[in-house]
This record gives sequence, structure tokens and C-alpha cells, in this order.
Amino acid sequence: MHEWLPLLEPEENKKVIVSSLKKLSDDKLISVYAFIIMPNHIHLIWSQDGMYGKETPKGSLLKYTAHIFLRYLKTIGKSKLYEVAALNKSHEIWQRDSLGIEIYGKEIAKQKLDYIHFNPVSGKWQLSKNDLDYYYSSARFYETGIDEFGFLKNIFEIL
Repeated sequence: MHEWLPLLEPEENKKVIVSSLKKLSDDKLISVYAFIIMPNHIHLIWSQDGMYGKETPKGSLLKYTAHIFLRYLKTIGKSKLYEVAALNKSHEIWQRDSLGIEIYGKEIAKQKLDYIHFNPVSGKWQLSKNDLDYYYSSARFYETGIDEFGFLKNIFEIL
């Protein structure tokens, strides 16, 4: 998120991310292998499998969610926190140039899954007692095989 502000803390904003991932998955534009929604950022392990016309699924996700979040920020009087001095936009919701790392083997996949899934219980966060209790995560899927979100795929099935 822009400036690492806790825009994703409200439950409704987390639901916006989940519903966007579900829509892109249902449209066969992405495959989601893991995710975590933190108060001020998200982590995804995914593949982009198609395009929305000329727009990438990543572009669609960021653009759609930014519009929804900006509308929310305006209703609570906090849109000024996201204002930027740019020629092509007045607000910046998402951090530019997010980091993408290629996962090319099971060992790297396991390392990234552990990092993502333990994020809410490590360091300063302490958002739940353990990784499986944090709802907005794919951790339970990898533990139980049950996809509560309707879009998760097991990364080890493709590696």
C-alpha cells in the first residue's frame, strides 16, 4: 500500500481483495496459489494466465481495488492521505513497482509459503495466535486442503 498506511485493516477492504481475486480466477485470468492480506499490504503467489483485453490481471486488480478504496477513503474523509503530485493521477493507493519473485522449485515455494503464512504472527504484527487462525490467508488451505475462498490451487501440484 502507498506509504504503508493500514488501508486493508477494515474487514470490508479485505473482502474487496478476496472478491477481486475470485473474479479474476473465475474468469481464468489468474491462478492463485497463496495469499495473505495484512493491514497495510498483501502477498500473493499467483500466475497470470490471461489478459483483460490489453490490460494484465495485475493491472485490473490494482485499478479496480484502487477505485473502490478511493471511494471508501473519500467517505471517511481520508483521501488526502493518498494524494500525489503526478500528471496522470491525483491519488496513489498501491505502491508502485511491487516486487515479483519467480518461484522455480519446491524449496523456494516452501520458503515463500512459510514467509507469507507466518507474516501475521511474526514480528510486530501478532494478528492471531497462530498462522492457521488468521482468516485472510491461504495457510489453512495448505493444512486442510479446504479452499474457503473458492480460488486457491496448490502450488506443489504444478512444481
